[in-house]
Amino acid sequence: MNVSARRFGRMGLLAGVAGCLGAVSMPGSAASASSPGSLAATQVILGARAVASGSGWGTAEEVPGIAALNAGGLARILSVSCASAGNCSAGGFYTDSSSNNQAFVVKEVSGVWRTAKEVPGTAALNAGGRAQISSVSCASAGNCSAGGFYADGSGNLQAFVVNEVSGVWRTVKEVPGTAALNQGGQARVNSVSCASAGNCSAGGFYTDSSFHVQAFVVKEVSGVWRTAKEVPGTAALNAGIEALLLSVSCASAGNCSAGGFYTDSSKHFQAFVVKEVSGVWRTAKEVPGTAALNTGGEAQLLSVSCASAGNCSAGGFYLDGSGNGQAFVVKEVSGVWRTAKEVPGTAALNAGGFAQILSVSCASARNCSAGGDYTDSSGNGQAFVVNKT
Repeated sequence: MNVSARRFGRMGLLAGVAGCLGAVSMPGSAASASSPGSLAATQVILGARAVASGSGWGTAEEVPGIAALNAGGLARILSVSCASAGNCSAGGFYTDSSSNNQAFVVKEVSGVWRTAKEVPGTAALNAGGRAQISSVSCASAGNCSAGGFYADGSGNLQAFVVNEVSGVWRTVKEVPGTAALNQGGQARVNSVSCASAGNCSAGGFYTDSSFHVQAFVVKEVSGVWRTAKEVPGTAALNAGIEALLLSVSCASAGNCSAGGFYTDSSKHFQAFVVKEVSGVWRTAKEVPGTAALNTGGEAQLLSVSCASAGNCSAGGFYLDGSGNGQAFVVKEVSGVWRTAKEVPGTAALNAGGFAQILSVSCASARNCSAGGDYTDSSGNGQAFVVNKT
């Protein structure tokens, strides 16, 4: 099977940023690019909060206020984060009457979703008409941070962050330091994680003056976003000129893990992990064990989740020697990343030759769940879940 047809992958991610946002998706999904005008009018919906008695999911509802914003007929929520039951924030994009993409946020307070609104300040920044929230993370009710990108007046994509403080979304700002880094004009925040109110880390990518794609990290300390920097160690790893940070997870303030991929000197794509310890980002390294697994030369780490400082799990995909995509998981124990392995059981399921982990979540150091997809013998994509205990 043609693997590139089954996944979003690295080029799809960049194309989704540089081109139309009609089919924007998280990395690793099987989305295809399309423009807003090619789709029927689409509104975003929300699932109502399940009541405390455990009676199940409530009835989905259109995001309040989105109908008035979404005159162009395409809107999506791309990220949701809940700090406590019934207290959440979400974000994504909509298309205005000029078919420009605008970023929006919406919050749930005590179980009631309030009215969606354009991210404050993006009207001034987003002169090029392409903006979205890519990731939201809430540390406590009404205290969240989010990130994404916008297009400036020259059509260059710039990374932004925005904070919600005591229930009020503040004015968006370009990620500090990315103006100097992003000489090639393509930058975005892919992932944000907040350990406590005003203490977060985020990451994504930018293009340098040679139009090489580089991974960056940036941290928020006591409500102030510091200066973004290239992920330490990726300059040496990324000989093939394309590196992206795709996922960040913070267990406590200044203690996070993150991952993504880079290209080596043979133009093969390799998965990397990097950790922040006591506020200092350490040197990125190839995910242990993937060199042996990734004989097909394409691996990506797509999701990381940390239950406590130095105790995380992550997953993604690699290509084996037959060019088939296989799902992998890897764990960090007491600050040491162990050897990655194929997800148990996927060898039997994945007869069609492409599987991947798309999302991982850990409730405690030894208790995680993950999910993704595989291809069955008929070439159909199927969803799977797996638990670590």
